[in-house]
Amino acid sequence: MLKVAVIGMGNIGNTHAPIYKADPLAELVAVCDIIPERADKAAARYGARAYYSVEEMLKHEQLDAVSVSTAGVENGGDHFTPVMQCLEAGLNVLGEKPISNDIVKARQMVAKAKEKGVYFGINLNHRFVPPAARAQKWIQEGKLGDLLLINMTMWINNPNETSPWFHLRALHPHSLDIMRFFCGDVRRVHAFLNRAPGRVCFSNAQINLEFENGVVGHLTGSYDAQPRHNLERCEVMGAKGRFVLDNLYEELTLYPKDSDELTVIRNSIMGGLSGFSATFTNRIHRWLEQISAEVPDEELEASGREGLAVQEIIEAAIRSHESGQAETVPVP
Repeated sequence: MLKVAVIGMGNIGNTHAPIYKADPLAELVAVCDIIPERADKAAARYGARAYYSVEEMLKHEQLDAVSVSTAGVENGGDHFTPVMQCLEAGLNVLGEKPISNDIVKARQMVAKAKEKGVYFGINLNHRFVPPAARAQKWIQEGKLGDLLLINMTMWINNPNETSPWFHLRALHPHSLDIMRFFCGDVRRVHAFLNRAPGRVCFSNAQINLEFENGVVGHLTGSYDAQPRHNLERCEVMGAKGRFVLDNLYEELTLYPKDSDELTVIRNSIMGGLSGFSATFTNRIHRWLEQISAEVPDEELEASGREGLAVQEIIEAAIRSHESGQAETVPVP
């Protein structure tokens, strides 16, 4: 059983903590927040010890892994310091997305994890659903043939404003991770962005992507969706067919090119996902499974390197918007 702690006891930290508490692979021993009231409240709720600084927690606890669920500017500005402290201490770290809103710091975190020989994962939880796994299996089995194109849509309603790039950096690690999950690394991007009336951030994005394997793709993203009408849809087409994954886990459909017989998989109320929160449960359990099994570092799912890869795409998209040209994406 792994001894774990959660750093940052806001909404996301209070999503991670009860999952660890309930998972048979983990023992939640500590919670940490620079706001004492938050730490104390969480400690009482989960039966853990409260700390108000990472330094104190590391001094008094013998931990195997931590979740860093801090937020900050663009939901990633506060991740760097606690992640680096924990990596330096030799702990396995599951960071929240985005890996960082500062690409230089993101690269440093990935490099530090490699230097220390520990696991570093990112909570890219949208890929941890049974329909995504089935779609990936279809690709591996050759049901789509050679991959040709991918279209991804992620529209949500989010009125928050912190910077021009908040929409891209805070939301689209998820959508771009799904695209990479199916089609691999991205070579170039060409982005077109606009703001809805009165908005600070570029709240709508149309981004063209060219993948290393020749697949071409497109991401449509928005923070201006109507309330209660969010949309997450991914379509992948190959030479032999295509699949459509609707609303993350609700429905997956395979369309063979040479047949009218479709394969449709719907999320069942009996044994299916209970809702979006279950994606966190799936992701964290997989994190614990892989640490416990001591998988080779390159097999870690939704790793820090993959979190960095999507952030590199986002930064290239920002450069493309500013330059008006297609921009090359560094591959971590």
